[in-house]
Amino acid sequence: MGFRLITDEAAATLEEFEYIFEEKDRNEPRSLYIQGPYMLAEAVNRNKRKYPIEEMRKEVARYTTEMIDKKRAMGELNHPTSADVDLERACHIVEHLTEEKDGNRYVFSGRSKVLTTPCGKIVHSLVNDGVSVGMSSRALGQLDERSSFNEVSNMRLVAVDCVADPSFSEAFVNGILESKEWVLQDDGHFEENYEKFQDSLKTLPIHEKKDYITEQIINFIKNIR
Repeated sequence: MGFRLITDEAAATLEEFEYIFEEKDRNEPRSLYIQGPYMLAEAVNRNKRKYPIEEMRKEVARYTTEMIDKKRAMGELNHPTSADVDLERACHIVEHLTEEKDGNRYVFSGRSKVLTTPCGKIVHSLVNDGVSVGMSSRALGQLDERSSFNEVSNMRLVAVDCVADPSFSEAFVNGILESKEWVLQDDGHFEENYEKFQDSLKTLPIHEKKDYITEQIINFIKNIR
């Protein structure tokens, strides 16, 4: 069963995020918290994808138990091209996710504490200087094609990343990785699957391999426009 890496924002503008500074002691630096809409369900987002509420509700419950409650729910500064969280790039930690009904759609609002890591200090400095940042989810899942959108199934939330321009980040990551496949191993871990691409090359005559690789590169460029 193949999975794709998908990134999405909650159809929110950066102005919908709040930046809260807290100071417990004058001798200690201020803590920064970011809160706002993290994920969206039962509505087609700007990437033409839709998350069923039961699918997302179940995954948020798992992520809360396994990651948030255990203080492991870290996100990176900008989306990486990976389905893992790089601790050296961690910039914030999610403290909670709350479900809210908004008309026919559901919004999962979150609150994060910005870390004192190198990347966290970058976020702190950006916000302190008036720069707006937002949050964008990173997950593995299957895309079921519908008439005008793709429905996400078997969602596995990897992280919520801090981004300055979600639309660009999504175009970049999805352009590269929605054509790449991950498979679920017996131990519950996801592993990148290169077999399909490798098998395609093996079956092609030598004189056709160049054209095939060129075609894949052209498709990649089209996806990030």
